[in-house]
Amino acid sequence: MGPGEVRLIAGRWRGRHIMVPKSNTVRPTPNRVRETVFNWLMPYLPGAFCLDAFAGSGALGFEALSRGAAYVVLVDDNKKVIIQLRETAQQLQAKEIEIRQEYFPKGFNSKHKFDIVFLDPPFHKNLCVPSVLFLQNNSLLNENALLYLETESDLRIPELYDAWIKLKYKVSGEIAYSLWQLKK
Repeated sequence: MGPGEVRLIAGRWRGRHIMVPKSNTVRPTPNRVRETVFNWLMPYLPGAFCLDAFAGSGALGFEALSRGAAYVVLVDDNKKVIIQLRETAQQLQAKEIEIRQEYFPKGFNSKHKFDIVFLDPPFHKNLCVPSVLFLQNNSLLNENALLYLETESDLRIPELYDAWIKLKYKVSGEIAYSLWQLKK
């Protein structure tokens, strides 16, 4: 595997490599972390509608599709990233995917409600809480929706505790990652 690639771990595209665009804003989720996250999500993925809000390499969204998600929306504001995501989708012949060049959350809208949201915003940009509140306040989440958060390890997000239940939490180096479920 080259330095500008990540490997899909399981499912129909297991072992396939996807290119990572050269950009100082793209920070792909490490394989070990992705493996843990998708082990957490396995019972929920079949048939799920997913949103990868800061797609970057697309590894989270493509992995979700590979493992049985029904549909994935990938959003990123970087044109080079979008071009690479479209090339990857074409190479994988992924038809259950929508790739959008937009700044999230501002201006985002969707005809879909999501079962699983991957939120891995650029670090130190204060995008986590506004993104979660945007999803909640704009009726973009199905009942019992799941939220995967990947943040800098020292970030505390107490604002989520009112509407979300923390199911899982781990730290790997400078990355904290967690799984949350929307309260009923």
